[in-house]
Amino acid sequence: MAEKLYGGIEGGGTKFNCAIGDGPQTIVKEARFATTTPKETIGQVIEFFTPFADQLYGIGLGSFGPFDVDPASPTFGYITTTPKPGWGNTNILGMLREKIHTPIAVDMDVVVAGLGEARWGASKNDSHSLYLTIGTGIGGGYIVDGQPLRALTSLEMGHIRIPHDLKLDPFQGACPYHGDCFEGLAAGPAIQARFGQRAETLTDDNPYWDVEAGYIAHALTNFILSLAPQRIIIGGGVMQKGFMFPLVRKKVQELLNGYISHDRIIDHMDDYIVPPALGGQAGVLGCIALAMNQPHST
Repeated sequence: MAEKLYGGIEGGGTKFNCAIGDGPQTIVKEARFATTTPKETIGQVIEFFTPFADQLYGIGLGSFGPFDVDPASPTFGYITTTPKPGWGNTNILGMLREKIHTPIAVDMDVVVAGLGEARWGASKNDSHSLYLTIGTGIGGGYIVDGQPLRALTSLEMGHIRIPHDLKLDPFQGACPYHGDCFEGLAAGPAIQARFGQRAETLTDDNPYWDVEAGYIAHALTNFILSLAPQRIIIGGGVMQKGFMFPLVRKKVQELLNGYISHDRIIDHMDDYIVPPALGGQAGVLGCIALAMNQPHST
């Protein structure tokens, strides 16, 4: 067993993944609970950690959102204006702290996945990396020297504006705030709204995939030009189609058109835009990394 144990809670809109350990090779216990009501689900999480309460040096929580991660905010640790029934304005951090007397660190779910990849996964040798998820929503985390970049607010990479050719794709967009922002055009619900079926059920030869790859490539081009990450990792259900990564890489190179001459862009794109090395464990392992990053953990 690891000398120091940490807890990870990946709070998703469908399920909560919990784990105890100190890295990918030393997970001593894990469990998954359906996201039903806050009382039921958080109750199961608390029950999971209670037997280890005296052994844990810290817990990391990465939650679906909107999730308030500003310590100065009166709603710090709350899931705020989520459309998920029953979870709006839920003080998830307060509920946990009431029963678990162990330091708890919090961040957005996509940010902690990026932390996990930076510590143990695809970007472990990179000081600056971008983690993007394209699924039910689109979110991003930018990790600098093992810490997420944050300033006025958390980053909202899914809501950048990208070119939208209405002749090619007349869909108006699914984002309730911005219509045809990146998320409004390219997230899973936008694809389902177009075709009446989930993205993973579309056939590989559907011509829409070329349009989808173009949207993703435009977003990545903006991030490359503005943030210059040393590696880009893309998770989420939309990218489960194996042909999407080569297609996106090719379109990014076309859009950059030789302007960025770094060899990672020119000659090593296959190793530059990549899927998560930790697979489905990126989130919960990232939560453990978040706990390990806290001052009390040193």
